Amino acid sequence: MTRIEWTDESWNPVVGCTPVSPGCAHCYAQTMALRLQAMGVRGYDGEIDDRGHWTGKINLIDEALEKPLHWREPRMVFVNSMSDLFHESVPFEFIDRVFAVMALCPQHTFQVLTKRPERMLSYLTRRERNRGFIGNPRGIGDPPEWAYKDPCDKVYSIVRQTQKHAPLTWPLPNVWLGVSCENQEQADKRILILLECPAAVRFVSAEPLLERIDFAYTCFNGADSFGTMPGIDWVICGGESGPNARPMDEDWVRDIRDQCVSAGVAFFYKQKVERGRKIGLPELDGKVWSQFPGGREGEG
Repeated sequence: MTRIEWTDESWNPVVGCTPVSPGCAHCYAQTMALRLQAMGVRGYDGEIDDRGHWTGKINLIDEALEKPLHWREPRMVFVNSMSDLFHESVPFEFIDRVFAVMALCPQHTFQVLTKRPERMLSYLTRRERNRGFIGNPRGIGDPPEWAYKDPCDKVYSIVRQTQKHAPLTWPLPNVWLGVSCENQEQADKRILILLECPAAVRFVSAEPLLERIDFAYTCFNGADSFGTMPGIDWVICGGESGPNARPMDEDWVRDIRDQCVSAGVAFFYKQKVERGRKIGLPELDGKVWSQFPGGREGEG
């Protein structure tokens, strides 16, 4: 399970990362990886240097691939809370295996968040041309390449036994794709690329929120159109936590909330820090904002 307010479970078939923008400065995953590496947890070796920083080493955890197959109750799953699935050191062949598992678990919703949307777009558009059915070469069009790959022996066994001819729609309806945008500069860079990605649901994580972000400006590539966010289904917002947390002005949150309400986009206010204490799901103007795409409200 996880303490992340907007998901039920984290799934880490990849571990390790490299900083790419200001939002990475106080990475929670880096701090956690340092602790797990010191404990000798398998898969966390060599990722953190003597200064407590990412080394850039990426570990692919084969045995973690099968975990979602054993979760019977439907749940929301954050993919790679300890890494970035589209890190340049993760081979497309391994991403194939991750997508194969997600395709085999339609009962779960997988939330894929990246700071590398260029590589996500490259991967998805390469695969998007292939449509069809898992294990059914006579389906409409050609099946994605990963439909014929064996993510692991147990996955292959389940495919043969229960879902050999399961219909596959693309983009996968249970996979949500998102980008992290901590400031306007990163929003302008990453959201436009996200909008090009084939996805059932697209979302933005404005966390840690370091300044005001105008989403309409980004979505329209510089045009002023407040309250319009075409192609975005969900926005998560939150302040930085930890001993060196950078300040967040709640008026920035309020402004993003207003943009989402005006555009009909689900808004989720994850956390803030008050007098050094993290507050999860804080109230904003007397209300807890914990919306999900599709109209569902979270707990709290």
